Amino acid sequence: MGNAIIIAAILLDQTLHIPMYLFLQNLSVVEVSFSAAIMPEMLVVLTTDRTTISFEGCLAQMYFILLFGGTECFLLGAMAYDRFAAICHPLTYPMIMNKRVFVKLVMFSWVSGVMVATVQTTWVFSFPFCGPNEINHLFCETPPVLELVCEDTFLFEIYAFTGTILIVLVPFLLIVLSYLRILFAILKMPSTTGRQKAFSTCASHVTSVTLFYGTASMTYLQPKSSYSPVTKKLMSLAYTLLTPLLNPLIYSLRNHEMKRALVKLWRRAVVLHTV
Repeated sequence: MGNAIIIAAILLDQTLHIPMYLFLQNLSVVEVSFSAAIMPEMLVVLTTDRTTISFEGCLAQMYFILLFGGTECFLLGAMAYDRFAAICHPLTYPMIMNKRVFVKLVMFSWVSGVMVATVQTTWVFSFPFCGPNEINHLFCETPPVLELVCEDTFLFEIYAFTGTILIVLVPFLLIVLSYLRILFAILKMPSTTGRQKAFSTCASHVTSVTLFYGTASMTYLQPKSSYSPVTKKLMSLAYTLLTPLLNPLIYSLRNHEMKRALVKLWRRAVVLHTV
């Protein structure tokens, strides 16, 4: 609901049609889609006796988890670059982050997510499954599905390790470097209040991306890791459901313009209801 409200608020408020908020809108679309790909099936499994999923349904769920997960990895990196450009180079920011650059970064994020999902899902489901058909997990994710394969997966594990470094760790390192530069810029601010507010905002952003990238990398660096099933489930829940819950709070409630847009949206809804 939080992400859906952000999408609507930015869509309806013309003053928010700038890269910073359009990136946030794309992130909210990813988060809503991420939750939609996982939550309905998971709630059915947890609340009823129906704990089965079709082969095609499992394939589709894995595909969309990888698509939205991969897209979010690159999108968070693009958002950090946008903040770095805005804070560290405010005078040249309109030229650095113009409409053309923004569109390219968003398109790159989504196309990369599609490519990652297509390659990895196709590869995993090309393996023969001849063992037990029980997945000790809350949803169809690569590591638990890979445990059911009865063929050598060494090459795939090398791909998964390399892919995780490129898709997860490289964007994360770029985000850390961006925020370090931002931190140095914040320390040079003359206003103590401004420094505290900026530092608080950056700290919450870094906490969110660390939680997302940290648990995702631990899950995918070693698809056949020795972590217990409970640990694997908790790590998966952290990056698939906890971060979509936290991001609307972190990126919106700390932002004056977003709060103003949300109040405007609320007033419009009240007026329509009374009419």
